[in-house]
Amino acid sequence: MAYVLQVDFKMNGPFGDEMAEAFSDLAKSINEEDGFKWKIWTESPETNEAGGIYIFQTKETAEKYIDMHAKRLAGFGITDVNAKIFAINSKLTEITKGPVK
Repeated sequence: MAYVLQVDFKMNGPFGDEMAEAFSDLAKSINEEDGFKWKIWTESPETNEAGGIYIFQTKETAEKYIDMHAKRLAGFGITDVNAKIFAINSKLTEITKGPVK
């Protein structure tokens, strides 16, 4: 069973193309994380928020990742990180064309 990790936090930018350029190496490194399957990057310049929706192979790998990621974000001065882990209902997700198996 796969798991969703939902993360968001306040951030004063960069956003858009500047964010893509600034975080390109970070994005590449996430691909190497244990149990990682994919991530959708989220941002809202209007509310100064960013984050992502991740899929991990197990709950344990999602928990391990958020522990590491929260520490990394703290190094950037971001300490108020919201994170939730959810199990995926594969049968319903398949019906609604979700890219998860």
